[in-house]
Amino acid sequence: MVQAERQAGASWLNKACRLLLVALIGISPLAPGDEPAAAPGEATLDILTWGGAYERAQRRALFEPFTRETGIEVRVHRYNGGLTELRQAIDAGRMPWDLIDMSRSEAKTACADNLLEALSSDILSPSPQGRPAERDFIDGALNRCSITHSVFATVVAYRRDAFPGQRPTEISDLFDQKNFPGPRALHRGPAVNLEWALLSYGVPEEEIYRLLSTRRGLSLAFKRLDNLDNLHWWEAGDTPVQLLAEKKVVMASGFNGRFFDAMVNRDLPIEILWDGQVQEHEVWTVPRGAEQPQQAREFIGFATSAERQTAFAELIPYGPSRRSATLQVANHPDTGVDMRLHIPTHPLNAEHALTKDDEWYARSHERINDYFEDALLEEDSASQSP
Repeated sequence: MVQAERQAGASWLNKACRLLLVALIGISPLAPGDEPAAAPGEATLDILTWGGAYERAQRRALFEPFTRETGIEVRVHRYNGGLTELRQAIDAGRMPWDLIDMSRSEAKTACADNLLEALSSDILSPSPQGRPAERDFIDGALNRCSITHSVFATVVAYRRDAFPGQRPTEISDLFDQKNFPGPRALHRGPAVNLEWALLSYGVPEEEIYRLLSTRRGLSLAFKRLDNLDNLHWWEAGDTPVQLLAEKKVVMASGFNGRFFDAMVNRDLPIEILWDGQVQEHEVWTVPRGAEQPQQAREFIGFATSAERQTAFAELIPYGPSRRSATLQVANHPDTGVDMRLHIPTHPLNAEHALTKDDEWYARSHERINDYFEDALLEEDSASQSP
């Protein structure tokens, strides 16, 4: 494999946990508190979330309809993820936000550290068919301090013109450079790469993390990665699309939202390989010490209804956390694009999906990271040998 550049002082885990969604939706770093303070006595809800196209979709599908229905003004604050600002606010004794949009993995850490309020499924509405919320939400969506509102995925995309005959259909094709020749690009970190490597051997999805907990499983996974020729490691979320656009690689891992934008808005001749997609959850949380915790819960109930989740997924290709909403998704209201073909949780795409095990990574990240970095060091040393 080719030698990869290293970014001093930054680990893959920090990037995966704190910058994953920044890369996914292409936002610029912005400080919280971008909107003016509310007038005295005005009902407001302060939400800390992500900017860019993601925020624009939230405003249109969630924030503005909530204000119209309740009269409560939503004030948007933006951040780049992580728990540092939340910890600082709690330590200072003044919480500027009522609601925070974060990854499920960070929410689990924050909940364990007593940084978040507990949430009950009682705030959630039933499905349009009357099914209780607990049965309508996907597995793992309802947790003690968080409720999943959408799902994004890391997937493989390939250039159509690189394979004019037989095209890749399975995640194992990523590692098959005999039948599908050409350079590859993978995210510089163990997450997802290890899962895909074992899936390519035919390991059942339910056995992936058990096997990765063993030295044999890790050895098998790294052997598969090491056998890839002409491999480019990427860190910034826009790099996979750029490498594909410039024909520097024929297959690349990346985020489904990025590839959707490249296909639909840039007309890049690529296709997404949904087989083996690794899904991750994005959740709503109420920080400890929020000034309007009841209004925050009211918003969560509103924003996670099947109607609102459908509206959001028709603006940006992230899968609803409700089964009923997934089945209702149709066309983008402006472009007419059938969004069902682009969301990770739709049955057409999710047949062979794997959900990232946040708890396993929380327990194992130091060991796995060390193993991964050691493997890269060996690779770098080998590439520099005379």
